This record gives sequence, C-alpha cells and structure tokens, in this order.
Amino acid sequence: MTAAASTNTPRRIDPALVVILAGVAAALHVGKLPPAIPALQQALGLSLLQAAFLLSMVQGAGMCAGVAFGALADSLGLRRSMLIGLAVLAVASVLGGASEHVALLLALRAVEGFGFLLTVLPAPGLVRRLVPPERTSLMLGVWGAYMPLATASALLIGPLWIGAFGWRSWWWLLGGASAATALWLARAVPESLAAVPPSVQPQPHWSSRLRATLSSRGPWLTATSFAVYSGQWLAVIGFLPSIYTQAGISGAATGVLTAGAAAVNMIGNIGSGRLLHRGAKPTTLLVCGFVAMALATVLAFAGAHGEGTHPVLRYVAVLAFSAIGGVIPGTLFALAVRVAPSEHTLSTTVGWMQQWSAFGQFIGPPLVAWVAGVAGGWHFTWLVTGACSLIGLALAALIARLPLH
Repeated sequence: MTAAASTNTPRRIDPALVVILAGVAAALHVGKLPPAIPALQQALGLSLLQAAFLLSMVQGAGMCAGVAFGALADSLGLRRSMLIGLAVLAVASVLGGASEHVALLLALRAVEGFGFLLTVLPAPGLVRRLVPPERTSLMLGVWGAYMPLATASALLIGPLWIGAFGWRSWWWLLGGASAATALWLARAVPESLAAVPPSVQPQPHWSSRLRATLSSRGPWLTATSFAVYSGQWLAVIGFLPSIYTQAGISGAATGVLTAGAAAVNMIGNIGSGRLLHRGAKPTTLLVCGFVAMALATVLAFAGAHGEGTHPVLRYVAVLAFSAIGGVIPGTLFALAVRVAPSEHTLSTTVGWMQQWSAFGQFIGPPLVAWVAGVAGGWHFTWLVTGACSLIGLALAALIARLPLH
C-alpha cells in the first residue's frame, strides 16, 4: 500500500532548480531590453549611445553597491532576500511598462537593478545549501547558465512579442513572471531547507563580513575576472540585434540569430561544472575561455565592412565566442564559494563579484558603441574585447596561486 502510494505521488521539482529558475526570471529583466531597443529608438528617439546606457542602467545598482547588497542578503536570509528581490522586479517592471517619460523609465531600470541583486546574489549560497557537497560544482555550473538562458529567451521571444503587442506589454509580461516565480519559490523552498546549518557559528555583524570579504585576495581576483568577461560578452551580444538590423536582416531572423548566440553560452557554463567535477583546474578553464573569446572576436569583427571573412563564418565565430567563453562564469561562481572567507560571507563574496560584473556590463556596451561611432562601423570591436581577454589571462595566473578550500 505504501509503495503503491509512493509511486502515484508526483515527483517534486528539485528546490535547487527552482532557485536557478528564479534567477532566470530575474535575469529576464536584464535581457528584455536588447530586443526592445529598435522599438524604443523609434518611439523615444534614443541615440545609439543613449540606448547603450539604457541597456546597462539596470546594472547601476550592482556597480555601485553589489557588495553591500550581498551583505544585506546575508543579513536578510538567502530565501527571504530572493523573495523580496522578485517582488521588487515585478512592481518596477509593471510601473515601467506604464511610464511615459524616458527619465522615469531609466529610474525604474535602476530599481530593477536593486531587485535583480536581491534575487541573484543569495542564489549560489542557497544552491550550495540545498544540494549535497558532491553536486555543488555541477549545480553551480548550471546556475552559471541563468543569465544566457534568460538572455536567449528574451531575445527569441521579445521581438515577436513586441512586434505583436508592443514594448509596454513586454514589460508587464515579465513583471507578472517575476511575481509568479516568487510564489513558486516560497512554496518549493521552505524556510527549514534554506536555514543555516546548525554546525555553522553564529552570524557576525555585517561590517565584519564586509571587512573579511574585502580584505581577502580571492574575492578581488574572481570579481575583476568577472568584470572583464561580462563587459565584453554583453557588449557583443547586446548589440547583435542592432548590428543585424543595420545589415538589413529581418527582425524575426535577428531575434533567432542573437538568441542562438546567447543560448550557446549555456554550453560552456554547464560544461564547466562537469569539467570541474571531473577534476579540471579552474585556471585552465579560465585561460581557455579568455583565449577563445579574443580569437573569436578577431574573426567575427575584423574587416567588418564586407571584406575578408564570410558572414556565415563570422556568425560561427560569435557562437564560439559565447559558447567557449561560457566556461568563465561557471568557473568563477564555483570559485566564489571556495574563496569566500566563511559560510556567512557567501552572498557578500558573490555580491562583490556581481558589483564588478555590473561595472563591466555598465562600461562595456558604451565603450564598444563609442569605438563603433568613431570608426564608423563595428570592425574595431575586437580591440576592446581583446584587451579584456588579456586582462583576464593575467588575473587567471594570479588565481592559480590562491589557496582554495
């Protein structure tokens, strides 16, 4: 009777996977803007540089206060912080869809940035608590795919939705998705599962956690590595719709091509978790990722005025840029929980990494847009991405000397 009853009981989804999907719901608000740029330019008369700052504005909160929000998330509790963040995203997105002024839309994009941080910063620590130690690297590799999955989904669905219903309803749709995900997370991850393990010492004051994080070398190296990765990735993927539109490619095809370029990033993220689980060295994966990104952008953008590389080969290079480069975030998330000074500083360490990631994403798109404006095209984009990759290689060499726990 008991065995029969158990076979008829539907299997519940893994709580750690629900946490990852909550991160995807939050990241959709970062990825929702690129497919909306053409519509916003037409409706609001935005210049390319203004659109770039609108693209990166959601990262303003993370750039200014990522580590502080990480400490706040540790204080609030990982589960509670994610629920508050999703609620903030839902409200800000609904209000943004109803806004009539560019200034208000920009301000609400910044508010979305706060909600994004409160949602994603606690997630790696919560995933770590919800899975056994032997699955930690694997699941953190999956977590590393939350941003490309969200970006690909937004780029694929966004153009079709905006074309049919307008950009305002796109904002409202994603606001509703965040609210629904918050309810799901509250049911799937009860407080008892998210609690700090009894063996861990009582939580120190937030200032002590902050000081411990910022005085440690490991969080600095992983954070700056994430900055040089995320800045070039968002710059390339974020402007692909504009690049393809200028080339005369239709909106639907542009969405599919850009979504594909974002989606393959998940290959590297998930692959990094599996490789780390099998004993691969983190620094080896970082070196492979940065070298691949540098070479791929040379092939994709050098001579972009029509000479040289065939367009199909250019797109294949963009796919390689994103796919192989994807090993970097997956590896850095796995490193972050290993270089954090203590169990109580997991979100604080991830917050510091997110702060530098946001800084990279804030300056990357405007820098690439400025270079494109000066050069009269995208053919010198590889100089920006190549410089980022060289810095990443230097940081990987320093990370190789860190003691990991």
